Amino acid sequence: MGGDLAGRQALLQDASRRAQAYLAGLAGRGVAPAPAAVRALDELDFPLPQAGRPAADVLAMLDDVGSPATVASAGPRYFGFVTGGALPVAVAAAWLAAAWDQNAGLAVMSPTAARLDAVALRWMAEVLGLPAGTGGGFVTGATMANATCLAAARDAVLARRGWNAAGQGLVGAPPVTVVVGAEVHMAVRKALGIVGLGRDRAVVLPADAQGRIVAAGLPGLRGPAIVCLQAGNVNSGTSDPFGPLTAWARDAGAWVHVDGAFGLWAAAAPGTAAQVAGVAGADSWATDAHKWLNTTYDCGIALVRDPAALSAALGASAAYLPEGADREPSHFTPQSSQRARGVEVWAALAALGRDGVADLVERTCHLARRMAGGLRESGFAVLNDVVLNQVVVSFGDPARTDAVIGAVQRDGTCWCGPTTWQGQRAMRISVSNWSTTEEDIDASLAAIRACAAR
Repeated sequence: MGGDLAGRQALLQDASRRAQAYLAGLAGRGVAPAPAAVRALDELDFPLPQAGRPAADVLAMLDDVGSPATVASAGPRYFGFVTGGALPVAVAAAWLAAAWDQNAGLAVMSPTAARLDAVALRWMAEVLGLPAGTGGGFVTGATMANATCLAAARDAVLARRGWNAAGQGLVGAPPVTVVVGAEVHMAVRKALGIVGLGRDRAVVLPADAQGRIVAAGLPGLRGPAIVCLQAGNVNSGTSDPFGPLTAWARDAGAWVHVDGAFGLWAAAAPGTAAQVAGVAGADSWATDAHKWLNTTYDCGIALVRDPAALSAALGASAAYLPEGADREPSHFTPQSSQRARGVEVWAALAALGRDGVADLVERTCHLARRMAGGLRESGFAVLNDVVLNQVVVSFGDPARTDAVIGAVQRDGTCWCGPTTWQGQRAMRISVSNWSTTEEDIDASLAAIRACAAR
């Protein structure tokens, strides 16, 4: 049975054996699952059993049927969606944290999780060069990190006009002007909808050919305002010019928010920090640890220059909740109950250190340039300036480009996804994995050339 205490040790040992075998096989398997493996998932769809199956059998079924149908996104040749594979120390920390089974929402529920959250957030601010005293919280991903920061921004700019948004909502409130760039990520628009500021009512600033906001001819801003900037365009990898845009926003008393799901990590490496120069001048930042820091998935981070603005927007009290001097994680995120995401971030940063994070960023950027160079030498059109870890490449007309992308995905040597960039259909390649090597890039290049030739 699933709750068999006597069999727990053997079950966990079996799970460890199976997980290690899965990870050991990543580099040698096709990145996309075989169609037969996907069809076999039907075996997992059976009527809910009355009495329940033995836990060992359930685990075996998960592995025997589920593992072959996974995408090898933790492996070294997955280049889709800016997905980093989890560092071994992050996986190990996640296993231990799962065994702890802590609710990280309150310090009294998990002193360890609360302390690791606080330390990891401080380290995050340090490695990213953000202002001392920056606070924040751990959420599911960049969409919720953006929503968390924008909730703080919304309440703060309205409070300056005498309106209590947390208590009174937005009905009757002074209108908030939101400014975004033409290349704003859909996660920011989604977050704007979540916090009641609207997906489609933002003032849109023009962007250049690489996706950066053009810092010229900027409109005047009046009343409460939030300016949303971007670190790391999801296609080109470029970042907005933070210095002049932040100065313009500051002159109008606007809150500056930065969507930096992966691009914010450029600040951690000397070779890429210039790409995000001035980003520390913002008021809030959203990022993901499961992208370039390579923790396991479901690890977004909301960071705010003034932690009090975050707790004012998201804090809550009840008679049964403790009131003390300790930092309560649930006062800085939308969720109350939450898993201990800070454990993995703490472990990854402790194991890598400043130098290791910088090396991870710079090494993957080097590999992206190697990929781009090989594609150009093969006669394909690289459409972006490869300034970070993103490569956008066209193979000709849209139909041919899509055909090549489909062939690459079926081939299985690597996995790259489609995009449309500046009106052209293209393949998007994101190099984000700690385990990717030059040999992986060269093998992927060979496979792409062969697919294009066919």
